[in-house]
This record gives sequence, C-alpha cells and structure tokens, in this order.
Amino acid sequence: MLSFCRVSLCSLLFLVALVSTTFATTREPADPETVIRALVRANAGKDMPTLSRLMAHDADITSYSVGGRKYVGWPEFKREMEEEFASVQRLEIPIIELKVWTKGEVAWFVMELDYIRYVGEGPEQKRTVLPLRESGVLERREGQWLLLTWHESFRTAQLAGPVAQPSVAAAQQHLVSNVSSSATPDLSGAWDILEVEDDKRYTATLDKNGNGPYTQHGGRFVTTKFANRLWEGTWQQPGNDREGGFEVLLSEDGTQAKGIWWYTRVENHKNIPPREHGGTYHWKRLTPPVNGQ
Repeated sequence: MLSFCRVSLCSLLFLVALVSTTFATTREPADPETVIRALVRANAGKDMPTLSRLMAHDADITSYSVGGRKYVGWPEFKREMEEEFASVQRLEIPIIELKVWTKGEVAWFVMELDYIRYVGEGPEQKRTVLPLRESGVLERREGQWLLLTWHESFRTAQLAGPVAQPSVAAAQQHLVSNVSSSATPDLSGAWDILEVEDDKRYTATLDKNGNGPYTQHGGRFVTTKFANRLWEGTWQQPGNDREGGFEVLLSEDGTQAKGIWWYTRVENHKNIPPREHGGTYHWKRLTPPVNGQ
C-alpha cells in the first residue's frame, strides 16, 4: 500500500510538472511582435515580473525615453517604472502602429502608441495622453526573444517643441493684449511647481526677482527676463546633474503661471537644443502676491 501511494504521488507530481511546463511554454511569446505587444500590455497592467522576464538585464544596455531620460542597465529602469506605477491609478497604452523586422537572431521595430495616465480618483481624476513614437532592438537568447534597447520620443511637434505650439502663442497674444506695463512684479514667495506630463510636484521659494531654490534634486531657478507677464529663466539640478530653461506666462492676478520647460544638458550630454526636449509647467503661488498684484 505504501509503495502504491509513493508511485501514485510520483506520477501525480510528474503530471503536474508536465502540465505546468507545457502551459508555461505555450504562453511564452514565440516571436518578436508577440513579445513587444506583451511588453506593452505588461506596462499598462503595471506587471513588473513580465517586464523583467521579457527584457535583457545586461549592465551596459542603454535606452532613452522622453524628457531626456537615460537608463543604463535594468535596476535603474526598474526603479523608475516602480515609481511610475505607484504614481498613477491606472494606465492605458493602445498601440496605433507597429512594424517589426527580423534577421537571424536579431529583430528591430518601430511603433506608435498613446501612453494614457490616470492620476487620482473620482471627479478629481486627471487623464493625460502622451502620443509616443518608439524604436528598439530585440535579440533571441536560448530560444526566447528579449528587448535589448529602445528609444522613445513624442510624435507630435506640440509636445516635442512646446514653444512652437499655436495654443501657447494664442494664449500669450490674448492675455498680453491688455497689458500696458512691462515692469517686473514682485515674484517672491512659495510656488507649487507641477510638471504636468509626469504629475510631479515640488516647491520653489523665490525672491522678488524670481530667483531661488526648489525642492527637487537641490534645484534652483534663475529668472533671466520678464516682460508683459512672459517669464523666462533657467533651472539647475545638482542632485541629478541636469539643467535647462523655462518660459511661463504669469496670470493677470499673479497667482499662477503656465508654460514649458526644457533640457540644455543631462550629465555629460551637452548642447541639447533648447525647447526640444522637456514638458509642461503649471505653477501656483502658495503665498499671496505682494500688494495684491
């Protein structure tokens, strides 16, 4: 009886292992396009284990994303994705177009998709659509296709080069038309700074000339020009070794400003063309304007 139980148990365990292996094998992506689509689904589903399984973990692999972001190796990318997953309520990533080419053990692709972020809940929930264009390279290792490296950028001029967008220019013309004075107001006080696309917030403490530190990577704003409520300047972040510029339009009551920011340097990558890589700013004054300006 004991021998029979042992045999039956071994047989059962063998069958379970066989079924599990067969099931896992049939579910494993078999071609580059299937892998790419599985990666996009995993991103939308905040599925880190699947992303990890279908991406190479080589220490020297380098990839680039929007806003001048650069990832070297898996740990840096994993940390950034975990922060992204924690900051959003949910994600939707519909693929608009995908083309894949294969030669031997290597495949490459180009893809267009919408990266849709939902932040918050209920009536306060915010939906942001980032129209992206991507390209990348995969390699087949031990029968499994893995994503090696990719490059990501905005596919619309409106986001890639924010200053040129008609909506900003039109808003400036409309808001500035009734302004008769170009005198610089007192910009001092605490400001809530929102990077719209990433829903990232921090606080700046400025003097009357619009200069001062902010609470992200030891950053500092320097105002270089102010005319007809158009506020221009530079920013520096020693904490992550980056710098760039900004241009915002101050509201008539002086309580908020909206505009754009961009990179001019990221670590050793210098001479980045101004206004080409960055995002959208929305500033809100946390302290009342001086003299009710």
